[in-house]
Amino acid sequence: MTPRPGSIRSVASDPALLAGWEPSAPVGDTLLRRFLHNWTESAAAPVEAAAGRVLRRDDLVATDRGGPAGFFNAVLLQRPLAVEDTVEVATALDEVYAAGTGEVWLFSAWPTPDLSAFGWVLEGHPPLMMRPPGPPAPPPEPARLAVEGVTEAGALREFERVCVDGYPLPELAGAPAFSLLHPSALSDPRLRLWLGRLDGRAVGAAMAFVDAGVVDVTLVATLPEARGRGVGTAMTWRATLADPALPAVLLASDDGRPVYERMGYVPLLRFTAWRRSRP
Repeated sequence: MTPRPGSIRSVASDPALLAGWEPSAPVGDTLLRRFLHNWTESAAAPVEAAAGRVLRRDDLVATDRGGPAGFFNAVLLQRPLAVEDTVEVATALDEVYAAGTGEVWLFSAWPTPDLSAFGWVLEGHPPLMMRPPGPPAPPPEPARLAVEGVTEAGALREFERVCVDGYPLPELAGAPAFSLLHPSALSDPRLRLWLGRLDGRAVGAAMAFVDAGVVDVTLVATLPEARGRGVGTAMTWRATLADPALPAVLLASDDGRPVYERMGYVPLLRFTAWRRSRP
């Protein structure tokens, strides 16, 4: 629908109008803002529970476990990064990640300036996808698959192993147990974890974080020897329907995108992803 003349005002003519990523903008202003709030909390809350470091600013949130921790060592931009702010932001992030080990990720919902001069490597532009609540219903799970919620440390250790070997997260291959999620994170009611077993052996994993009116689906993993048997799809459905009344959102890979589209997910936009090693 084309807006009628005069129905769209500029911020210059009306300073009360928001672009949508100002600190004062409501979390529920857009689906993207809901997702950013959810993802920020899903990264920050477990890191804080594990006594890691979290830097919160109006323009970004940076989380650090201090060692290899997959996507829990991450910078999540809260608004577009202006060219003139790049040096200050890069310097601040150098200070955050000056100590410790492990790779660091940076994710932006908007195109970013070139960060390669600051040691960052462009990883790509993964699509953000959303599935509205409601039908179609998921297909039956594989007959020999038993899916259980993760509520205690023993199962969490198995969950982590599946994620490391099945996602995969190679930098965590030799890391101590609970480098991904500390058992203290299990007390957060927003965090939902599932473990899938074939014939009693843990082969599948999935995580969902329910906050800000959306379900964020992440860490869906299947061990290589169990692939092609419907395990990954079943685990994704469990996370997708963590709260069936809410839309589910996820950051996909291009390889995984067709699977999610068959589940009813639709692509919304592409993020920008950067990665770097510690200084």
